[in-house]
Amino acid sequence: MLDQISQQETTVTASPRKKFIEVNNLVKYFPVRAGLMQRVQAWVKAVDDVSFFINEGETFGLVGESGCGKTTVGRTILRLIPATSGEVVMGGKNVFELSSDELKKMRADMQIIFQDPYSSLDPRMPIGESIAEGLRVHTSKSGQERYDIVAEMLTRVGMRAEHARRYPHEFSGGQRQRIGIARALALRPKFIVCDEPVSALDVSIQAQVLNILRELQRDFGLTYLFIAHNLSVVEHFSERVGVMYLGKMVEMAPRDLLYADPLHPYTQALMSAIPVPDPTYKRHRIILEGDVPSPLNPPSGCRFHTRCPIAFDLCSQEEPPFKDYGGGHYAACHWLEVGDRGASKLTTENIAAKKGRDVAQKVIH
Repeated sequence: MLDQISQQETTVTASPRKKFIEVNNLVKYFPVRAGLMQRVQAWVKAVDDVSFFINEGETFGLVGESGCGKTTVGRTILRLIPATSGEVVMGGKNVFELSSDELKKMRADMQIIFQDPYSSLDPRMPIGESIAEGLRVHTSKSGQERYDIVAEMLTRVGMRAEHARRYPHEFSGGQRQRIGIARALALRPKFIVCDEPVSALDVSIQAQVLNILRELQRDFGLTYLFIAHNLSVVEHFSERVGVMYLGKMVEMAPRDLLYADPLHPYTQALMSAIPVPDPTYKRHRIILEGDVPSPLNPPSGCRFHTRCPIAFDLCSQEEPPFKDYGGGHYAACHWLEVGDRGASKLTTENIAAKKGRDVAQKVIH
């Protein structure tokens, strides 16, 4: 599938880019209520102190297992759900401190493409009306002007203007996702959260949608937060990548650095699971034992230590610092603090040396 994606240079250029959006110490806890009075009994720590930035015109990939908080980050940034604490700075303004009128004005600059192309469209509304809904709310354009924009957006995503009169059930999954892209583009936003926009699509359709997103980014100068769990897609589509685990950012780096030299053991385990389209190539597959802990009661210290095959005492006692280890390559691992750069590598030899020969069997060839 990735061979079908149009080639486009996505490496980070030498010239510095302007930061478009900054996320600082973002926290989102969901209350768990119980009892007759529905009092708060506990908190689901979906996102816990996450910080990153996205440069202007850049695609920032956010990856991790299901339930790690990726989608919550994207929706909280847009204030679709309220944050517990932290700040999101866009255009010099803290999005969380905007009044309702100020937020309404900024809504035109930030949109979202939802993961599910089936449930994200109103089944009782023709798709032309769905696409034009934002134009009715945020602009004073006439009906004809709105129709012209809807027709233009449908054409840009590979559909026809007459499709505007049809209903969502008349389209395939790939076509519905294109409609979702057209709806996000109608107001000509500057920033789009792409929440796993191709995960619900067939493999052949995924390449078409990704090509559309790339072309639109080039033509409109868009900035993307690209949320996904398909690491192969993220590698081809993103310029910088952040890796989340259980509500925390564990690694962040330019794409080429991250895929060539992942520093965090969790990232290394994810990379080992990427399929290689070559039956003669033998890859060391790293199998993580145990289940992901509950965000209701996350482990102390490093949240990955309960599944990390090279964890030691400090990992369960103290949270590792999330710091730059050169070239904008951030990671949070105690082995990087107490050892050299290669101390956190999950190789058979490394695991055997640190944890004993029995632990080395966790790495399956």
